Amino acid sequence: MYFCKQFLKTKNYIVEMDWLINLFTTQDSVAHIALLYSIVIAVGVLLGKVKIGGISLGVTFVLFAGIVAGHIGFTAPTNILTFVQDFGLILFVFCIGLQVGPGFFESFRKGGVALNGLATAMILLNILVMFSCYYLFFDTDNKLNLPMMVGTLYGAVTNTPGLGAANEALTSVFPKGSVPQIASGYACAYPLGVLGIIGATIAIRYICRVKLENEEKALEEQEAENPHAKPHQMHLKVTNAYIAGRTLGEISEFLNRDMVCSRMLHDGQVTIPTRDTVFALDDELFIVCAEADAEAIQAFIGPALDTPWNVEAEKQPMVSRRIVVTRPSMNGKTLGKMHFNSVYGVNVTRITRQGMDLFASRDHHFHVGDRIMVVGPEDNVNRVAEMMGNSVKRLDAPNIATIFIGILVGILFGSIPLAIYGMPVPLKLGIAGGPLIIAILIGRFGYRVKLVTYTTTSANMMLREFGLALFLASVGIKAGAGFWDTVIAGDGLKYVYTGFLITIIPILIVGPIARLKFKFNYFTIMGMISGTYTDPPALAYANSICSKEAPAVGYSTVYPLSMFLRIFTAQIIVLFFCGA
Repeated sequence: MYFCKQFLKTKNYIVEMDWLINLFTTQDSVAHIALLYSIVIAVGVLLGKVKIGGISLGVTFVLFAGIVAGHIGFTAPTNILTFVQDFGLILFVFCIGLQVGPGFFESFRKGGVALNGLATAMILLNILVMFSCYYLFFDTDNKLNLPMMVGTLYGAVTNTPGLGAANEALTSVFPKGSVPQIASGYACAYPLGVLGIIGATIAIRYICRVKLENEEKALEEQEAENPHAKPHQMHLKVTNAYIAGRTLGEISEFLNRDMVCSRMLHDGQVTIPTRDTVFALDDELFIVCAEADAEAIQAFIGPALDTPWNVEAEKQPMVSRRIVVTRPSMNGKTLGKMHFNSVYGVNVTRITRQGMDLFASRDHHFHVGDRIMVVGPEDNVNRVAEMMGNSVKRLDAPNIATIFIGILVGILFGSIPLAIYGMPVPLKLGIAGGPLIIAILIGRFGYRVKLVTYTTTSANMMLREFGLALFLASVGIKAGAGFWDTVIAGDGLKYVYTGFLITIIPILIVGPIARLKFKFNYFTIMGMISGTYTDPPALAYANSICSKEAPAVGYSTVYPLSMFLRIFTAQIIVLFFCGA
């Protein structure tokens, strides 16, 4: 009787646990699909934070977690995986486009043409080395080998959007159900790709006999050769009747010159004027402006007074503040023409745009949403904040309409077929290229058609990382089922060493050329290589050995074009060469 009771208890326990078993085995249930993605993404992100030798794989580890899940049969229906994969890719590339859009066209300005030319050469060399490895080491009669090498290429250059674009283009040239799982090649090449980029940049240092201390000194000398406009201080008396009754803001706009009125003597009292302060005849003003503008400002306001202004009594403590550009009139204005140092007595030390730290060069164009770090006297910093807007509330509301309008237009644009001679199917930019191009255009010119294109850095990063995680998880789960046969028992070792060759050979060719022929600073070259390979760990390494902003300059200059070319060439390679 005792054993019968125990058996019944065990049977009831098993029945009670059916819900948990069904949750993990019923693949077409919403709960199972949500559970699958939650486990894969959570495990992948947590393991991606583990650093080995100071380097981590980041969110890309989600791909490896997905491969393991798919290999053990923890999966979902193929149509669901495909939808989530493509939707994640759309979100990811669109947010990338919004990020790089404002700086895309500016990257071709002075100094950027040569760097972008070198980056383009490196991208083309990556492709050339990939094809060379394909013909040297693989059976060209097997139509699956070239697509797998494309996956290896994008693992070697650590570019996930390119993998997505290639994956999406393969669906146009391969029958449904027989699309190669190129994520396996990507997964094999990626880890050594990260290490190879850093290793190759170190090798350039020794090949070109670079001394880091000399490079730092050269950067300091270069900065000294390009000082801000010399400041000029004036003590003026208001004698122009036109000024009487008008505000400081109205006068500044009429003059169309940058100037700061730091003090005003009115009826015997010294005050600190704002843009709304009204001037009167015989007021005395302490003006700071660029030396080149001093004569015009004095002629308009009134004569200079010989009585010295007591500047010593007005010294203020220095403060640093992060200011957000929210005033639409600042769109497109360059840092150099704002005369922050000479006119406002402050320095802009760093600019952040969509999560990217940009070098505060004189040619930088401001866009709504830029965050600038300003250092200087408190009153002057406050004036800069007022001029730039600094109204965070304007930026808090999410602009979801703009995002989905952009995605809509991007999908339509990407679906337009372009018949090109020699291609087996019409060229389409697809769900990767179409949204990317439209996002770049919206990010740069959207304000002209009254589209509020700004999204907060956190919102952009959230959408981008969310889309990337969904994409990588889906690709990994789909590739997991055949991963053993494809990689472990197949050509996995070939993908590893050919990927390493794809990584380092272009760097070892273009890097010395950039140094010996174009005379670029070594730290700028490191940033250029990091941006061309869209590889944040390599940029982090460059920043760790350089106290200046040169790596960030190189990175931000080539990153927009490089990201675009990586995605565009992925589709071109697949559509031209991978057709069945």
